[in-house]
Amino acid sequence: MAALSLNVDPLDLHTSGRSKNLGISINASSDETTKHTNENHDHSPGFEFDLTYRNNALARALSRSNPSIKANNAAFDPRAYAMSTGTTIVGVCYKDGLVLGADTRATAGVVADKNCEKIHYIAPNIYCCGAGTAADTEMTTALIAAKLELMRRNTGSPSRVVTALTQLKRYLFNYQGHVSAALVLGGVDVTGPHLYTVYPHGSTDKLPFVTMGSGSLAAMAVFEKNYKDDMTEEEAVEMVRGAIESGIFNDLGSGSNVDVCIIRKEAANCPEGDGSAGWVGKSGQAIGTLGIDYRRNAFTPNEQSELRKLVKRDKGFDLPRGCTKVRNELVVDTATKNDIKGLEFLSAATSSTSMETEGVQESKS
Repeated sequence: MAALSLNVDPLDLHTSGRSKNLGISINASSDETTKHTNENHDHSPGFEFDLTYRNNALARALSRSNPSIKANNAAFDPRAYAMSTGTTIVGVCYKDGLVLGADTRATAGVVADKNCEKIHYIAPNIYCCGAGTAADTEMTTALIAAKLELMRRNTGSPSRVVTALTQLKRYLFNYQGHVSAALVLGGVDVTGPHLYTVYPHGSTDKLPFVTMGSGSLAAMAVFEKNYKDDMTEEEAVEMVRGAIESGIFNDLGSGSNVDVCIIRKEAANCPEGDGSAGWVGKSGQAIGTLGIDYRRNAFTPNEQSELRKLVKRDKGFDLPRGCTKVRNELVVDTATKNDIKGLEFLSAATSSTSMETEGVQESKS
């Protein structure tokens, strides 16, 4: 049995094929673990899979079925497990703005919601895709949106994307990754379009195209193949569609439909209005926002309505309304708890029912 001493960042357990000092010390009597973790490999040209062996060793050592963990519950540390976000979110810049995209599947061990919203409002010119714990992404983006609205009302000027980025990264860093919100932040301001990724620990990246979530590798493959500078809006939307659908079809944690949010350069000087401008509700449509085109369920690659029409159902399941007859009615005054009418009919029906019940019981005995 293995004796473990771990200091592991959960996100780093996903890492494979890259040299990274994670501060891991493993003392195990397992011959296989010792072989893969302590053996000095010949660093000849080509691919290295050392970290793959390490990840497999950690997965076996930290398994819930490990006898040492079963015998000593204190040895099990859930923070050492890599948690899958179960999402595909992307963003890409084009010539006159940027496009954000997300799938619509929410998971909780099983599919909890087939059509949830993962693109959140931050400001009239800034939107944000969220991966991770649904409550964390919802509340984090709502908090920053409220702070930015107060700042706009105080200064009288539109929000800057870098301001939203700074607010988000400071908030997440304060909680040291315990707020599980991995975000793709995109917006347009007076300095142009900006696209960022914000990790749960507060680190950030600024890139022309980004992906996050459990389906990010499949989506990134599409971006790296098709991306080019100065794309048109139509090309950017199609590339986002292909990236999200790649995540939907290749990642079990992603699925259902494709949401798209287009942020054009006209959104940079969007007026604040009454505070409702730009807010995207559950209807999925932006209200009074110039330069924002939010397309809820823009693409439905898993649409099954035509297939369901081909399914022949037994007519016995189609029960017309009113096929069950009403035996009696009773109207009760809720204030006085007294029967208004039908009391004598109810008592007669009750007595007859009790007599029938008693007769059935006697026949059974």
